[in-house]
Amino acid sequence: MDSFLHAQVKLMPEMSELLQKRYHILQTIQLTKGIGRRVLGEQLGLSERESRKELDALRNQGLIEISRDGASITTEGNSVLLELKEVVREWSGRLQLEQTLSKHLNIKAVIIVPGNVDTNSNASMLLSQEAAKYLESILSDDKIIAVTGGSTIASISNYVPESTKWKNLLFIAARGGVGKDVQLQANTIASSFANKMNGSYRTLYIPDSLSEEAHRTMKKEPFIQEMMDLYNRTNIVIHGIGDALQMAKRRSSNEEEIERLNEIGSVSESFGYYFNGQGEAVHHIRTIGVQLEQLKNIDHLLAVAGGAKKAKALISYFKQAPEQTVLVTDEGAANKMINLLLQTN
Repeated sequence: MDSFLHAQVKLMPEMSELLQKRYHILQTIQLTKGIGRRVLGEQLGLSERESRKELDALRNQGLIEISRDGASITTEGNSVLLELKEVVREWSGRLQLEQTLSKHLNIKAVIIVPGNVDTNSNASMLLSQEAAKYLESILSDDKIIAVTGGSTIASISNYVPESTKWKNLLFIAARGGVGKDVQLQANTIASSFANKMNGSYRTLYIPDSLSEEAHRTMKKEPFIQEMMDLYNRTNIVIHGIGDALQMAKRRSSNEEEIERLNEIGSVSESFGYYFNGQGEAVHHIRTIGVQLEQLKNIDHLLAVAGGAKKAKALISYFKQAPEQTVLVTDEGAANKMINLLLQTN
């Protein structure tokens, strides 16, 4: 921390609390793009009087504008958010939590955003925003990026910049479809990224789960062999991590299959693999897509998942995750993970 700021906090410890409070208000206004005083108060737990006072203060400083449509952030407000980001990250304790968690999980880094996606929609937007920023920081020309499906990964494409600064980016579906919502399948998400970032994309229109015979036959098809070659040359993978039983239900698994997953101790799921509490792959769906053994050779693995309810699943998955993984998560999941990890040590 800057020595001058450190001295200020020592002299006026209440300054840290007020700064973080106004930072979160400004951040919420940035995310929601036109929010009313009452809704803002409900989201942040502020009284109507407190909301009015803080909005007036931010408006008087030229950080927000208030119109009939609600509060919106100004250019100066965006600059202030950017300049204070690292200070707030340290003062809030998230920096130390990130370092502690990445050490416990034995991965490259953890990025933690405020809130808990289980109870706060803003946290979901922040997850996507931070994941998009990290992706932008590791991108360069001639990269192959594989993406999985799901609402969290789909949302990231909303925050990547519309840019032509990269050349020859290829976005590919990391696997076949999961669930009935086409918008949340890897094929659609890959095309969304490509359209925003001046890239091309390759799709994989096959079922997520195949019979043994169909799997054996499909692997011989030229376009499947082409995709498998692309997976071997992939530079970046963006993926989610799911609760095992929730993912089974998304795949419309029957009661017998779900009971079987329970019996073998399935806790988490990613890439079609189900992992137990020790991080062992106890079940694998026959599918075409990125395989577990390929992950260790990929330069950048970006995992995005949040919510305290997912803490056990995240710990399960990261017991075997490659060490080059970067996890973007939220305070809800991070605090719950640390508590669970400390209990077992």
